[in-house]
Amino acid sequence: MEKTFFRTVLGDFPSEQMGLTYAHEHIIIEDSYVTAKHPEFLLNDIGKISTELKEFYDAGGRTVVDTMPSNSGRNVLKSAELTRLTGVRIIVPTGIHLEIYYPENHWRYSISEDQLTELFIADIEKGIDEFDYTGPFVKRTGHKAGMIKLATGDQKFSKHQEMVFQAVVNAHLATGAPILTHTNFGRQAYEQAKLFEKLGAKLDHVVLSHVDRAKEVDYNRKVLDVGVRLEYDSAFRWGLKNEPNYTLQLVENLAPEFPEQIVMGMDMAKNAYWKSYGGQPGLNYLIETMPEFLNERGLSEHFQKIFFDNPKRLYSFFKV
Repeated sequence: MEKTFFRTVLGDFPSEQMGLTYAHEHIIIEDSYVTAKHPEFLLNDIGKISTELKEFYDAGGRTVVDTMPSNSGRNVLKSAELTRLTGVRIIVPTGIHLEIYYPENHWRYSISEDQLTELFIADIEKGIDEFDYTGPFVKRTGHKAGMIKLATGDQKFSKHQEMVFQAVVNAHLATGAPILTHTNFGRQAYEQAKLFEKLGAKLDHVVLSHVDRAKEVDYNRKVLDVGVRLEYDSAFRWGLKNEPNYTLQLVENLAPEFPEQIVMGMDMAKNAYWKSYGGQPGLNYLIETMPEFLNERGLSEHFQKIFFDNPKRLYSFFKV
């Protein structure tokens, strides 16, 4: 059997070494257009972030999937330094985020599908630009992207978004890199899944994020039936609002039915969620709470699936 691998900011590793994995995080969000508009997203203090990542490692965590793609707050030099300091392996993406995180005259709107495909492939195979495509020239580092991200909002896909989908799938099929998407509260998740199916993506290497925010079991089941993976990351958010914990309800209902298709993360994009920034609940929340929740419901084997087995398959590169 051919050995599979996952690609981190410090190189490729055998898939069996991925270990306990958080499937959707925000580890570095550098001072950028994004943080100028949303200062609560600023995450660039190496000291504070490394403190929390070390605690994650000590609790058993081994890999995190960072999810800020091209020109929206990436800093691969800091990502690499964090792995060196903490031992936590970081998968860094290429791709394009939501339109609101870019100025209206951004190059994303004038670049062609072929050019965008070429950019994604270069991030994956050559290395990410040290300046994250903000400077007058490109200086590629040795730090490569291990995943491709795209994002959609609340409305029907625009022509521009359809072009991004095609470029993402082009790069995915050319390199074997997995795909992660953003959905707004799960909206358009089914449409995303069906478009990936139509474009010929490898659905077992495609994950749609935040679909637990859609709340409904039947809707999540409908998306899972297409064959993609779903990432849930709001387990701690419902409790803050004194609501039913829809995330845990979805896990309880759907993990037994789709044991290979659900992964979880924290999506701690706001610095107020980080203990090291003085916030709550902290990165270790899932490690500390999910085993008890699953054990109480007779689902203890799903901790291994959600945090070890499923991410290992999802975020490994496939043979092209």
